[in-house]
Amino acid sequence: MKKKNSILFLFCLTAVFAALFFGCAKTGETGSEAQTPSFSELILSRRSIRSYQPQPVEREKMEEIVKCGIYAPSALNRQSWEVRIVDNPEFINGVTELFKKENPAAADNPNFKNMFVNAPTVAFIANDTEFPYSVLDCGLLGENMMLAAWSMGIGSCCLGGATAFLNSEAAAEYLNRLDFSDGYRLLYCIAFGYPNETPSAPPRQPEKVRFID
Repeated sequence: MKKKNSILFLFCLTAVFAALFFGCAKTGETGSEAQTPSFSELILSRRSIRSYQPQPVEREKMEEIVKCGIYAPSALNRQSWEVRIVDNPEFINGVTELFKKENPAAADNPNFKNMFVNAPTVAFIANDTEFPYSVLDCGLLGENMMLAAWSMGIGSCCLGGATAFLNSEAAAEYLNRLDFSDGYRLLYCIAFGYPNETPSAPPRQPEKVRFID
């Protein structure tokens, strides 16, 4: 009789622990798997971030982000991109000072810290100007990088104005420091950093999508 009671007690105790464990997993109180967003949720939640915390992204995390980038598909597997990562304040602040001379209005903005929407880490992506599909390759690489970053809680933003300035004669010194190979041209920049804002998503235009029978 005592043996039966002991077995019954152990069975009940196991059932209670199982109920507690699976109950917490469903409510997200424990277990990383229950809290991990799906890939589509990751895509839909990513935003362009234009306000960042001051600390640069850790090098090991940027290495993982770039690794995800270069695993993007590319035409003929040419991998027709070059990537430079800069988190050196001397570089970022130095080229920003030149930018402010050419754009005095930026210096009048009290929230302006650098020309990369104040991001502490910047990726510079160049394309092979001799390969007609290189722009597409570089776009795929950048999207992989931004999604990989967001999965780590790191924000990003593609930058057109900063790219145009770096390709100008005024910033030639800093563009040369990026040391892109002959035949490659800076295509765009991506700001990276820990977000200091949570912007909402602007409306999308689903009417631009049609299925053709």
